[in-house]
Amino acid sequence: MRKFGLIGYPLGHSFSKKYFTEKFFKEHICSCSYENFPLTDISQLPNLISEEVDLCGLNVTIPYKSEVTALLDFIDPEAEAIGAVNVIKIKRSGRQTELHGYNSDITGITDSLLPYIKKDLENAIVLGTGGSSKAVCYVLRKFGINVVQISRTKKAGILTYSDVNSELLDKTGLIINTTPLGMFPDVDSKPDLNYDLLGKNHVLFDLVYNPEMTTFLKMGEEKGCTIISGIKMLHSQAEKAWEIWNNNSI
Repeated sequence: MRKFGLIGYPLGHSFSKKYFTEKFFKEHICSCSYENFPLTDISQLPNLISEEVDLCGLNVTIPYKSEVTALLDFIDPEAEAIGAVNVIKIKRSGRQTELHGYNSDITGITDSLLPYIKKDLENAIVLGTGGSSKAVCYVLRKFGINVVQISRTKKAGILTYSDVNSELLDKTGLIINTTPLGMFPDVDSKPDLNYDLLGKNHVLFDLVYNPEMTTFLKMGEEKGCTIISGIKMLHSQAEKAWEIWNNNSI
């Protein structure tokens, strides 16, 4: 039995186990299982790999997408450029085990945004500075879009929420939430923006997928914004992970 799973902490918000379990059932994949592995510290990963001898691949979620890179034997160049990994392929040969890191968020983000990338879209605001944020910024810059990052605390080259004023929003067509704000069970939380400044010229994309309609998206929709939920990204990056795990050439 080939085993796959998800590491992160906490994992109560995640749909990955449900997604892959249903995939295995629908596609009659009888030789695979998928489990959640809530690690309170990323240093627990080597023990997990050695104890779960049938484990072939892992997804990585909050808060370990960046931290996990230090424990890998190989990192795909795109994932290395971003500094974040959300897919680990476990290669075992006798007593030797190698961990190879990839970033399927790139595929999920690209597939989600592609229908909304127009010629006049020049500027985007990215809320958050974690591993998912790094992947989002990477994709946006590949599209040739200028990125302004927002954090709760002031950092070099990064603005705070209090800096997001009408002048900045007027020249911004896309706002992406990469923070866990609004994620189950804290569904009423949302990024600290002045939503009255949003309008029909704004596209809001939330990487949170549980719930599908977050408060961030709901507030934007009420102001006439185009909204993109995180479900499309979830499905797309999951399928990319499955491809990575089963591609013997990588």
